[in-house]
Amino acid sequence: MSEPRVQVPSSREQCLALDATDPLAAFRAEYLLPEGAVYLDGNSLGVLPARTPETVRRTVEQEWGQDLITSWNKHGWTEFPYTLGDRIAPLVGAGPGEVVVCDSVSVNLFKLLTAALRLRPGRRTVLGERDSFPTDLYIAEGVTGLFEGGRSVLLPSVDDLDAHLDDSVAVVVLSQVDYRTGRLLDMAEITARVHRAGALMIWDLCHSAGALPIDLTACDVDFAVGCTYKYLNAGPCAPGFLYVAPRHQEVAEQPLTGWFGHAEPFAFESGYRPASGIGRFLTSFPPLLALAGLRATLEVWEKVDLELVRAKSLAMTELFIERCRALGLDVVTPAEPERRGSQVAVRHPDGYPVVQALIERGVIGDFRAPDLMRFGFTPLYLSYTEVWDAAQALGEVLASGEWRAERFNVRGAVT
Repeated sequence: MSEPRVQVPSSREQCLALDATDPLAAFRAEYLLPEGAVYLDGNSLGVLPARTPETVRRTVEQEWGQDLITSWNKHGWTEFPYTLGDRIAPLVGAGPGEVVVCDSVSVNLFKLLTAALRLRPGRRTVLGERDSFPTDLYIAEGVTGLFEGGRSVLLPSVDDLDAHLDDSVAVVVLSQVDYRTGRLLDMAEITARVHRAGALMIWDLCHSAGALPIDLTACDVDFAVGCTYKYLNAGPCAPGFLYVAPRHQEVAEQPLTGWFGHAEPFAFESGYRPASGIGRFLTSFPPLLALAGLRATLEVWEKVDLELVRAKSLAMTELFIERCRALGLDVVTPAEPERRGSQVAVRHPDGYPVVQALIERGVIGDFRAPDLMRFGFTPLYLSYTEVWDAAQALGEVLASGEWRAERFNVRGAVT
């Protein structure tokens, strides 16, 4: 399928004209943006939706403060993992009862990797890519250590996948969008290759959910994990979600058999019986105050056309790539639209202080070791003019050499 296209502006005046006719422009009012800031880090932490403070306040003061324990039934607290999962499902191409909100990405990946290995007895290899987000690699290493003969194999590149897809491979886990470079993988094509080898496929959607259309069903995906605090704007450390294809739901066995994954939690039985369907992948209940942020942001996402998001994302990233190349910078994000997520990564030997100098100017990106400056593009609250101005600021920082100031080289605990 060809990618949706929007004309890429070649001047600030054209950016202003595009902003004036942007079909997504009205969504900007849904977010509380710091005055004077150009926020290019929504791929790491999304901004605050305008309706979130009221939803959190109501959860604390009314649901907890006044209704107390009756809120489990009165306000549907017990159903939130399911109802919120069903609201996320359309954003990732899943159906009702196929997505559940719970735990963190790391915990959910542990559950799914273990379940996948149990579904492929006799196969004990997990394949991942060496440059995937570290938690995926660490969890795979930990899970395989629990199985006799288990091993985690890291591919130098996804291009090496076929050479390692033998009959020892139980499951492959890959990120749809590379957290460093913004490279987008072909979900359907890779999943089909993995299935032909008799293995199962887990996709990490952390850098793609909310950034582009995803169709887990059409791609015949087995399992997926994702977070809600990046493009989905649910708040810092908001709960994750997981997807399980219907064909696996009644046969998969996950290892963290907690209370809320039981068939009848309030029967208080001493032995474990898994719930039917997606519910068996619950362990404990996710934090309700964090769920309030997710409830609020999904009210916005239910109005969003992801095809429009994708078209604007591609135009903004292409604009920024062209401007960076004009500055002589080494852009590592793929130029081809079909191979690009919604971020642009630029290599620079002094990337960290350059990003810090930009932040002081109000252009907020981030840095990933050893030398990548990352800039995320969130179409619901970012304008074309801001993208143009951010590239202009980057050029000025580099030309002035202001990034060499000592204060920009002092690294914080989070980079």
